[in-house]
Amino acid sequence: MTDISGINSEGDNAFMAKSLLGTDVEPMYSGANSFMRRKYTRDLRDADVAISGIPYDCATTGRSGTRLGPQAVRKASANLAWAPHFPSGLDVFEVLAVADYGDLVFDPGEPMSIPGAIEAHAKAILDTDTAMLTLGGDHFVTYPILKAHAEKHGQLALIQIDAHSDTWEEDQQRIDHGTMFYHAAKQGIIDPASSAQVGIRTHNDKTHGFNIIHAPWVHDKGPEAVVAEIKRIVGDRKAYLTFDIDSLDPAFAPGTGTPVSGGLTPHQALTILRGLEGINIVGADVVEVSPAYDVSDITALAGATMAFEMLYLMAVQKKKKG
Repeated sequence: MTDISGINSEGDNAFMAKSLLGTDVEPMYSGANSFMRRKYTRDLRDADVAISGIPYDCATTGRSGTRLGPQAVRKASANLAWAPHFPSGLDVFEVLAVADYGDLVFDPGEPMSIPGAIEAHAKAILDTDTAMLTLGGDHFVTYPILKAHAEKHGQLALIQIDAHSDTWEEDQQRIDHGTMFYHAAKQGIIDPASSAQVGIRTHNDKTHGFNIIHAPWVHDKGPEAVVAEIKRIVGDRKAYLTFDIDSLDPAFAPGTGTPVSGGLTPHQALTILRGLEGINIVGADVVEVSPAYDVSDITALAGATMAFEMLYLMAVQKKKKG
């Protein structure tokens, strides 16, 4: 059990930690900002999960700024890194060896090369048999990451928590952060019939076979009913979990590019994520945090909290596998 009675490290655990396991408490107001104070390393031989930032926002159709999302989420995660998971009490990092892999570096002067660079980045991590938790970046970044996951795991179910379906039809030569799941479904990367889109509250004439759980349904039926529906839809398929921060109502997450009123509360989102225990999640991401529009870092904190919940799910999954 982590000692949370006081500071128990020399600080800068991002560089000084001797192991990928365990939790060393350091002041949340100082030190290097890795995600949850995990060690920065590209050596994944002992890692279960790699945290990776994709600071890309050139596929957005709304307000830009999500390229700064990975930095902001890492910084906000210092507020969470000192304690075990709530309400389970599980010390996630005694179970799960987590490395902060840093950010993908790409050449903004060669924009057409960036999707391939993201996919290659993801493939390099997955080839080490390390799971990925990615910090975006606009939601487009999920598309090349999904391609790499599908190459390793086969066609996937998608659990998408979002204000938008991101399935608007586009020409095959064009993809942005509102069309990528249309393309992913058409290309067989994901199976729409086994996929759930949760929190949707923007109109799209076509579902393209996806199972849509609109935000009003969430409010009316409650998060427990949502969890039951997701589990019915996904079944025992391997699933990729993607959380767009604009799924939260702008009252709770103003720092995003395309906010939509009527969204989920943090309580609803957390209850849904915690309820996904038992689903075979092979990868996950948190996207669309745009710090320029944030207030008191509440959006970044929400993003960090959702990402920590994803690590909790992975830790429970590892414990059950033994």
